Amino acid sequence: MWLIISRTFIIYFFVVFFFRLMGKREIGELSLLDIVISIMMAELAIIVIGDTSKHLFASIVPMLVLVVIQRVTAYISLKSKKFRDWFEGKPSIIILNGRIDKKEMQNHRYNFDDLILQLHEKGVKCVQDVEYAILEPSGKLSVFPKEKPESTGFVHLLIADGEIMEDSLKMIDKTKEWLKAELSKQGFDQIEQILYCTLDGANRWYIDLDTSKR
Repeated sequence: MWLIISRTFIIYFFVVFFFRLMGKREIGELSLLDIVISIMMAELAIIVIGDTSKHLFASIVPMLVLVVIQRVTAYISLKSKKFRDWFEGKPSIIILNGRIDKKEMQNHRYNFDDLILQLHEKGVKCVQDVEYAILEPSGKLSVFPKEKPESTGFVHLLIADGEIMEDSLKMIDKTKEWLKAELSKQGFDQIEQILYCTLDGANRWYIDLDTSKR
């Protein structure tokens, strides 16, 4: 037991030391390489802590190699924008002037649930209130709201990516048939062609069409 405890302290010291060598970065700003290295270091640490028959250097040496890899790639990224864009990825505009770029979302496997959640976390009620939003390489969404919001009061999301949000309809005590009839009045007969549809507190509709299905 004391052997396991002592090995844990030693490995902990080396892990902290190696991460200090890698530089300071916020959790949300970790690159793909940083995440991979973190996972690998955790696995290497577990190997020697759990198996006392293995020498500590069986984990410490590979950890040191990982740190060298991280430092070298960080240096190359600093010197070469092309390498940095290829290795770490580039920011992508997901929303521009209240319109969603579905193609960019698909390219990054970014879904509507993530989008709406991150907008709400930024204090933004709906897409139409966004001037533009950028999906950063870290996966963080940078949101720039319009100076004057277009929505009023509570905003109900009725359709997302061609799918009717039944929970939202229940909140306003309406049915799918009512929704289809209201959209038909406005010239929208095919639900699957609607990318995003909301109804705000002033009964104003906002509809964004899926251009890939036109």
